[in-house]
Amino acid sequence: MRTTRIVMTAMLAGAGLLGMTRAAAADSPAPSPSGSVDASAAAPTEAGTSFRTATAVRPGQRATADASTGDYLYWVVPVDAGQRATVTAKVKLPESARHGAATWRLDVFDGLRRRQACRYGAQTGVAAADTSSVELSCTLRTVRAWAEPWANDPLPGSYYLRLTVVDLPRDDLGLPVHAEVQARTTDEGGARAVDGSLAAPLVPGAGTASPEADRSTDSRAAGATVEPEGGWSSGQWSDRWIWTAVGGLLAALAGIGGYRLTRGSGRPSRVSQVPPGA
Repeated sequence: MRTTRIVMTAMLAGAGLLGMTRAAAADSPAPSPSGSVDASAAAPTEAGTSFRTATAVRPGQRATADASTGDYLYWVVPVDAGQRATVTAKVKLPESARHGAATWRLDVFDGLRRRQACRYGAQTGVAAADTSSVELSCTLRTVRAWAEPWANDPLPGSYYLRLTVVDLPRDDLGLPVHAEVQARTTDEGGARAVDGSLAAPLVPGAGTASPEADRSTDSRAAGATVEPEGGWSSGQWSDRWIWTAVGGLLAALAGIGGYRLTRGSGRPSRVSQVPPGA
């Protein structure tokens, strides 16, 4: 009976801590797979032409831009530690007859302007002469809160999206196109958490003593320091700590139960023996 009570106590304690874990995960401001969008903020309708003039866009917003074939189009989106970003782009080509196929490419750069590799997705697409649109996608690796200086791991901060054509007939340069870009983020949870964190996310002006003085007067560049919903976390907290505490408690209860099972009933009781013939 004592062993049964110990096992039942361990099960109830584990169930209670599991409920606390689920409640904490529900209360945390983790972004949904579709991305969080500020309803009061209108989606951008133009794109920058360089890193410094990149147009800020929030996760989940669908940014659009009208440009000419051959232009470099830049957007910037914030991605926090523990998140995995998926970027999609669609280019609507002119209906007028073109002279040949065109190759479009979607590149993603981190806050240090390092090109980040895609885990999967069609980063490059070829549009035939009679094709009206081309779609591209890129799913990045999970952003880490901290990394070694020699590593190329994605770090929290601003991520720049660049869309351009890399190969086409010379006669097709300058034709009007319509581009649509969207970045969605998902929270990978404590399974991807690491120890350590950056002093500050990699955003424009993070390395200056006065970030406000380094901002451009252009409204698009000033908005490039947009933060994720709920601010930057920088890996300060994750549900990994809750699961670690649950595992430690269950291990302790299992050790107590094992000790109770293996120690036996203790010392034998003394029974007075009655002499024969008494």
